[in-house]
Amino acid sequence: QVQLQESGPGLVKPSQTLSLTCTVSGGSIMAGDSAWSWIRQSPGKGLEWLGGIRFDGSPFYNPSLNRRTSITRDTSKNQFSLQLISVTPEDTGVYYCARGPPKLSSRYSIGYNSWTMYAYRGQGTQVTVSS
Repeated sequence: QVQLQESGPGLVKPSQTLSLTCTVSGGSIMAGDSAWSWIRQSPGKGLEWLGGIRFDGSPFYNPSLNRRTSITRDTSKNQFSLQLISVTPEDTGVYYCARGPPKLSSRYSIGYNSWTMYAYRGQGTQVTVSS
C-alpha cells in the first residue's frame, strides 16, 4: 500500500515562496511508468493540478501557473517537492501530493484535475498565504 505524507509550513507571506515536501512509502518514486503530482483545492474553486514528476525525473507543469511552479525529487529519501514562487492570497488552499496521473506528459490535460486520475493521495495540508 502506497502512502504519501505532505509536510511544510502552513503559513506563507505574500510574495514569498511556498515549499512543500511529499514523503512516499510503500512504493518507489522511480517505479516504472509512475508519476507523482501536486494538486490543490482552494476555497470556492475546484481541484487544480499544479504539476508532476515522472519516474524518470521529468517534471511537467500546469501552464496556467505562469511558470511559478517547480517540482524536484530526492530519490535517496523517496521524496518529491513543490516550490511555488511569488505567492498571493489566491494560492491559499489545501495542498495534496498524489500518485498519478497515468501517462503524464508535456501535453496538459484538463483530466489531471480529477481525483479519478490518482491511485493514492496524502491527507492534504492547509497552506494559508497572508501577511
